[in-house]
Amino acid sequence: MARRSDDEGFKTFSRRTLLVGGLQIVGLGVLGGRLAYLQIVEGNRYKVLADKNRINLRLISPPRGLIVDRFGVPLAVNVENFQVHMIREQTEDMRTSLQALQKLIPLENQVIDSVIEQAKKIPKFLPVKVKEDLTWEEVARIQVNLPDLPGIFVERGETRNYPYGLETSHLTGYVGAVSEDILKAEGEKEPVLSLPGFKIGKIGIEKQYDGEMRGKAGASEIEVNVVGREVRELKRLEATPGDRITLTIDAELQRYAHELLSKERSASAVVMDAQTGAVYVMASHPGYDPNLFSRGIPSSIWKSLLDDTSLPLSHKALVGQYPPGSTFKMITALAGLESGVTNGHRTVYCPGFYMMGKQRFHCWRPQGHGRVDIIGALQKSCDTYFYTIAAEMGIDRIAEVGRRFGLGSKLGFDLEDERPGIMPDKNWKYGRYSERWHNGETVVNAIGQGYVLTTPLQLAVMTARLVNGGYAVKPWITAKIGEQDKTPAPAEKMNEVREDFLAYILKGMESVVNTAGGTAYGSRIVEAGMEMGGKTGTAQVQRITKEQRAKGVKNEDLPWEQRHHALFVGYAPIHAPRYVCSVVVEHGVGGSRAAAPIAKELLLRAQTRDPSAMAMQTSPVEELKPSPETITPGKKPGREGPA
Repeated sequence: MARRSDDEGFKTFSRRTLLVGGLQIVGLGVLGGRLAYLQIVEGNRYKVLADKNRINLRLISPPRGLIVDRFGVPLAVNVENFQVHMIREQTEDMRTSLQALQKLIPLENQVIDSVIEQAKKIPKFLPVKVKEDLTWEEVARIQVNLPDLPGIFVERGETRNYPYGLETSHLTGYVGAVSEDILKAEGEKEPVLSLPGFKIGKIGIEKQYDGEMRGKAGASEIEVNVVGREVRELKRLEATPGDRITLTIDAELQRYAHELLSKERSASAVVMDAQTGAVYVMASHPGYDPNLFSRGIPSSIWKSLLDDTSLPLSHKALVGQYPPGSTFKMITALAGLESGVTNGHRTVYCPGFYMMGKQRFHCWRPQGHGRVDIIGALQKSCDTYFYTIAAEMGIDRIAEVGRRFGLGSKLGFDLEDERPGIMPDKNWKYGRYSERWHNGETVVNAIGQGYVLTTPLQLAVMTARLVNGGYAVKPWITAKIGEQDKTPAPAEKMNEVREDFLAYILKGMESVVNTAGGTAYGSRIVEAGMEMGGKTGTAQVQRITKEQRAKGVKNEDLPWEQRHHALFVGYAPIHAPRYVCSVVVEHGVGGSRAAAPIAKELLLRAQTRDPSAMAMQTSPVEELKPSPETITPGKKPGREGPA
């Protein structure tokens, strides 16, 4: 019995052993199959996932394209600096890390709050700029203490710098942070917009050619350890710099114009090539320092700019709209010649006023000019002469000539902020006010008052078309985008313009400056071969009352904002005119007093430098990479144009 019991126990043990062994073999088979599946089938997928844990992909901000003048002188450059950044996903507590950083470099509490707030608005793997323009000592302190600063790292960056500061501020404009609206609209197509501290153009050339100057982002693969700290760079694709923008501006002439204008409270000037339309100067005073915007303008300075009644943020040469005053008389004179109501022989007697029915229109000279012809009327700026011929031909004829010479509509200039001005006629008034035109309004508008509004840029274009033989030049300022030439085709001659009529206009403008009794005789250029012609203008800001006229109240005695605007348009040299200019001094009292002297200096300097005779800079501009301390507003690096 005992032996039988032992055999049955052995058989039971063997069955169980086989069962367990079988189960183990099956289990090993399943495990091996799973391992094979993971290794062979899913191997690549998990390798990519593992690399993602080990490698950080970081976008590299592209260098922004430079802005230079016609001689390659830099107007907007990039200055290298050191910046400290933070990545939210690499630290458990942002505030603790930032407070640790605060012990190493000056960092205000509100900056810490701002950084934390910004980091919460973007994906946690993207860095946020904490501070820029670090000194070497600050960089060294941070690098030594990096193990105690989780999530924080130092990187090279760039800041936009404008060497000429306020002197070219309205042209270059400035860059600023990407707004949330633009980020939502373009962020997916342009991931570079998400980079910390990335700046885009906000106004001026910076805004106009922002797309061309942005460039293309690069990328860098960074190996990091288990706590996310950078170990080494595995791969790097360099960013593509943005295009360089070459302007037609002569930076030194622009600087000189600003120097002249800065003697006034508010003024603007344009210098243009009469033959090609290239703009050499487009200055507006007062300006602002665009460098302040690159680093974040303090709220107190921003408020002071907004509150300034002389409007430093406004580019007056482009957007300022003024009654042209007597600078408009050339248009009225030409319209009179073309319509046949006057000619080179007709004279008009000026007793100091013009009567239309029972209404009296005063000439600026109470005692009158006596009998004047068209040249004498321009020379002495006799209002009565132009009242007379305007009443005979009507406003529509004047407006048609004005529009032909560039007034009353946008000129298609490179900067989109350009304003159109107003060139009124009967249809314009009915469309605007649903009222018919009155004859009295014709005589007022004929001397550049009433509804007529022009910009300084339009006045320069008007002058160019008058003195270049009637060619319809248009102003342009962008000479090159990268290596792409943007020079426009030569202007076509306007068929309607007769050269013998233009000759009367030019003779009158020459007499204004170079004949004794001319309204700008005191501002004539005496250097032989450089003489200028031109026309003064004084535009009323506030109507002179009968009581003020009786009391002999002087305009300069009124509050600044009630004084007349002073204007001047001119050209030089007299024979074969090359340069034209327009100058507007807000509330400058009189054109001969405030605007003509500035125009004289500008046209003289323009002829001395003669930028039209110099070839445009074609070789690449030498890169400027000074430290932030070496470029400051007002200091001009790089070479200047020809003397």
